[in-house]
Amino acid sequence: MIRLISQNCRINTRTSHLQLGFSSQALRLTQQWATHVGWPLSDFDSYSYASKLQDCIRNDEPIKGLGIHCEILKRGGCLDLFSSNVLLNYYVKLGLFSDAYKVFDEMPELDTFSFVTLIQGLLVSQRFLEAMDLFVRLHREGYELNKFVFTTTLKLLVRMGCPELAWNLHACIYKLGYGSNAFVGTALIDAYSVCGRLDIARHVFDGIICKDMVSWTGIISCYVENGCCEEAWERFYQMRMIGFKPNNFTFASVLKACLGPEAIHVGKSIHGYVIKSNYELDQFVCHSLLDLYTKSGNIADAYRVFKEMPKSDAVPWSFMIARYAQIDQCEEALELFLHMRQALVIPNEFTFVSVLQACTTIEDVDLGKQIHCQVIKVGLDLNVFVSNALLDVYAKCGKIENSMDLFVELPNKNDATWNTLIVGYVQLGDGEKALRLFSDMLRFHIQPTEVTYSSALRACASISALKPGLQIHSLAVKTIYDKDTVVGNAMIDMYAKCGVIKDARLVFDKLYERDEVSWNAMISGYAMHGLGMEALQIFEMMQKTKCTPNKVTFVGILSACSNAGLLEQGQFYFHSMAQDYGIEPSIEHYTCMVWLFGRLGHFGKAAKLIKEIPFEPSIMVWRALLGACVIHKNVELGIIAAQIVLKIEPQNEVTHVLLSNLYARAKRWNNVAFVRKGMKNKGVKKEPGLSWIENRGIVHHFMVGDTSHPDAKLINAMLEWLKMKTWEAGYVPFCDAVLRDVDDAEKERLLWVHSERLALAFALLRTPSGSPIRIIKNLRICIDCHAVMKLISKITSREIVVRDSNRFHNFQDGICSCGDYW
Repeated sequence: MIRLISQNCRINTRTSHLQLGFSSQALRLTQQWATHVGWPLSDFDSYSYASKLQDCIRNDEPIKGLGIHCEILKRGGCLDLFSSNVLLNYYVKLGLFSDAYKVFDEMPELDTFSFVTLIQGLLVSQRFLEAMDLFVRLHREGYELNKFVFTTTLKLLVRMGCPELAWNLHACIYKLGYGSNAFVGTALIDAYSVCGRLDIARHVFDGIICKDMVSWTGIISCYVENGCCEEAWERFYQMRMIGFKPNNFTFASVLKACLGPEAIHVGKSIHGYVIKSNYELDQFVCHSLLDLYTKSGNIADAYRVFKEMPKSDAVPWSFMIARYAQIDQCEEALELFLHMRQALVIPNEFTFVSVLQACTTIEDVDLGKQIHCQVIKVGLDLNVFVSNALLDVYAKCGKIENSMDLFVELPNKNDATWNTLIVGYVQLGDGEKALRLFSDMLRFHIQPTEVTYSSALRACASISALKPGLQIHSLAVKTIYDKDTVVGNAMIDMYAKCGVIKDARLVFDKLYERDEVSWNAMISGYAMHGLGMEALQIFEMMQKTKCTPNKVTFVGILSACSNAGLLEQGQFYFHSMAQDYGIEPSIEHYTCMVWLFGRLGHFGKAAKLIKEIPFEPSIMVWRALLGACVIHKNVELGIIAAQIVLKIEPQNEVTHVLLSNLYARAKRWNNVAFVRKGMKNKGVKKEPGLSWIENRGIVHHFMVGDTSHPDAKLINAMLEWLKMKTWEAGYVPFCDAVLRDVDDAEKERLLWVHSERLALAFALLRTPSGSPIRIIKNLRICIDCHAVMKLISKITSREIVVRDSNRFHNFQDGICSCGDYW
């Protein structure tokens, strides 16, 4: 675009204009500027041109600067070195690097400043390799290495992510005697700060002879950025003692050393000094004060600072809205957003992300839609961060189809985009769609993160999909994420819920770092497998660590005690919650205890505990009592519990079924008929017994007496063989498990067509010999099927894992993991 004149500087003006390709506007400005100056053509003042170009840089007048350059070429004069550097700087400031390079290459003479000017421009534009090449050329061609070269190059190394190379440059600095220079020393301190080499940074600072305000601010920032807050305070104190007055950057740095509740008193003292120094309205200082008070939990003080500070742009508004949203003060966040709009401040992407986070927290999809409209109006609907926040709003508010529509339309998707949708499906309980999305993500070569792996594993856990879980575990091992605590916790949960509790324990034992979730996952895993003593052992191990038990921990402990019938331990830990840990029992804890008492037949203790609940007992409490009454045939108490539940929820299907079963076990068939008639009149339908098993990627479903399966004849034949073998092994049918008013022969026939037995027969036919059999059932396994499963596991030498509506049963060699207590 630009071709400088040759040594004689004589070219035809019109030809030069065509070659340069300047716009007609630039040409007019050239003529206007020349007329305004009114100098004769024979005069050529290089300094005046340089002065005018500097004015264009200061006043941001790029077109006028082009006109001046045209005039220089027209007048046929050669700029001196100083003016050529100003012209070079003009094009660098405009970001026209192709033109800047032409000016640089055609300059008859170069100096260090020429190189530094171009290097600084390339640094700002993040063209780091080109800038480094220029530094190498400067050094190779023997130009002076001065303080500007060193500071610019040190900044370049930091921006390139190679601050450790500062050590090599430091040697050169030391040899040339610039180690004591405050300007160069501060740049070295910054580089060593990024490397985490505080010892060398401290040595550099001590070697600076004439320390200025920038040097002190640099060393204070170095300590702050590396977490050495007390050393930062000490340097701040020393700086003041020798007479330096902090500036806005110093205050902003030292305030960062006061973040957190333990240092808030120091922060408030510095805030007082800020006010005395008249920096309380400075933008940098105000932002640090906001950070100080919000991170120490003093959101009210942060708001006072916010009210008094200048708020002409979106940054302070976005900061405060984000902090309110992060601590779940969503109403305040949304109200502040309203004030922001009234103040005519245009929101940016950070504002919208925080406001949408608030909408997600309070699950206000209507407000989310309004914000979505605002996003479209300001043209941020294609911004990937805002789009991800919108996806999250719709997904968390149950509008996952809206999230999917947005997802499909997005031109740019990052890992967070995929993660948001995967998490959304997992939270809605649709594990299959979550896994399909995970597969699509891999197919599009998007690198999964720890969030992706943990979410995909939880999807597997929700549908008991062991094989995909194993595959995802294998993928995680190939990355660094298998060592991540969050991913490890998800693996523990997945293996436990897929019936492989030994593998869950193996993952737990190999975790590099365990948090509360790790311990809770393992305890809950043992609880759902009926391994109460193992759960208590894990809890004892947890108490020896720094992890503190929480409400979830005790839900797992009490669940383990109730599932294993550990009465004394359950009572002990229930009272220990409040006495030793200050945790008030919630409805989940009371439900576990009611089930523990009721399952063991201690109905007096169960009823007494319900009366002692300090709040209204939930349906789950009464249903737990009713379930225990069904097992022990306590009709009178069971009727009371059922009546209370049906008064709260007349359409509750589970309660109707339990009440019917209660009457059936007591052989009160008239009452059974009455309950079933009532269900029919109310339109309440009993959920049919259903079992399913996965084989070669296909899920096979079976209902009670199902004959629709393609292998129905083979399944019936297998059932006959199993019936014969179990009889030979001493099996006696428990006909009372059939809650129907029919003779024992019919009851025996009905027992052998239960859905779990059909699934088991199919598995014995179609799965490899010796492999574990995993069956999922939607209802509680009956006592007769339980006995049969134990015998078949011994007869066939197969491990059989049944997950019913309450827990896991692991049958091996004629023994169940539940110890026949469930």
